[in-house]
Amino acid sequence: MARVSSRELVVLGTGSQAPTRTRNHNGYLLRWDGLGLLFDPGEGTQRQMIRAGVAATDVHRVLVSHFHGDHCLGLPGVIQRMSLDRVPHPVHAHYPASGEEYFRRLRHASSFHETATLVPEPVRAPGVIAEGDFGRIEARPLDHPVPAFGYRLVEPDGVRMLPDRLRALGVRGPAVGELLRAGTIVAGGRAVTLAEASVPRRGQRFAFVMDTRLCDGVFALAEGADLLVIESTFLDEDVRLARDFGHLTAGQAGRVAAECGVGRLVLTHFSQRYPDPAAFGAQARRHFAGDLVVAEDLTRVPVPPRRPHPAR
Repeated sequence: MARVSSRELVVLGTGSQAPTRTRNHNGYLLRWDGLGLLFDPGEGTQRQMIRAGVAATDVHRVLVSHFHGDHCLGLPGVIQRMSLDRVPHPVHAHYPASGEEYFRRLRHASSFHETATLVPEPVRAPGVIAEGDFGRIEARPLDHPVPAFGYRLVEPDGVRMLPDRLRALGVRGPAVGELLRAGTIVAGGRAVTLAEASVPRRGQRFAFVMDTRLCDGVFALAEGADLLVIESTFLDEDVRLARDFGHLTAGQAGRVAAECGVGRLVLTHFSQRYPDPAAFGAQARRHFAGDLVVAEDLTRVPVPPRRPHPAR
């Protein structure tokens, strides 16, 4: 039986430096079929996970962009909860290698009985940091006052079988799977190739871009993303503040999404100085005409359907 695809972003927090009554510190759980990726667990993430129905056993990898408190102070609680709940699988932790000491302190912030297996995998250079059936996870450096990385999940390219072509070629039943696996089979007295019965299917892509000024890494991560989660800490009228503190404005985030061909844009990491989150969406819309979400805590954002492949 084919595995049912289940891909969505669970937003656990959308605040920035300080939480508010309605916005927790950062936290984002990406469900990617059977894989759970927890990004930037800020203070309060463990409780937000409970509110969102996310279990510690749902997490397979933790990815920290940098070691400012609003992106990492939830680590002690999340790590200890993994042991409390006796998570049966190893959990890999990715974070800037320059913050190794911060990670060590957060991991052992208090006394607890450690039963879960946490595998530290510090990120030392840009490139692929993990590979598996899900594809590959890449890291790219960002431009922030402290060392920071953004992350990108890339599914392998595949093919989409064409039912009309399969019928015309006399390929049916178990032979379809055999053709997919082997690339060539004999049907109707002749060799049939996979290329005759399918079209290329581009793998889906997810990108996570947190605290940064505009830089090459931002565009490299966002390129062709089906779902882009990106900070928009400031509104455009405060672009100087954004630059000084190493952040993006809503308009800049919209421009990135437009230039990189993003499918669905999720704005988050909002400064507490702004009372109306709708203003972020309005400014991003000046550049990006696609699907846009101004994130709220506990929002669930589906990864959009695969984009149709041009007809052959």
